[in-house]
Amino acid sequence: MVKMKIKKSDTVKILTGKDAGKTGQVVRVFSKDNKVLVEGVNLYKRHIRRTGQNEGGILDLPKPLPVSNVALVCPNCKKETRVGYKIEGQEKYRVCKKCKEVIK
Repeated sequence: MVKMKIKKSDTVKILTGKDAGKTGQVVRVFSKDNKVLVEGVNLYKRHIRRTGQNEGGILDLPKPLPVSNVALVCPNCKKETRVGYKIEGQEKYRVCKKCKEVIK
């Protein structure tokens, strides 16, 4: 298992696939599978049968994307970037590789 450099509520840009070029916020991180769930991206149709009180129909369900298919958008410089780390004392910070600012 690899440490994830993308965290919940980060803004990411999709690099490949049917939603390439779109941006969205990370809703959930699946670190064991190296996948992220991005809001409003990678939606698939799911047909649900009517059972009891539940009304049937077609639902749009988001599916997780591999973390290698997304790039973090730096909140400071607004560019897609890779993530580095910086250690000061006992604290470890994520750092934008382009503008060298700390990512919060």
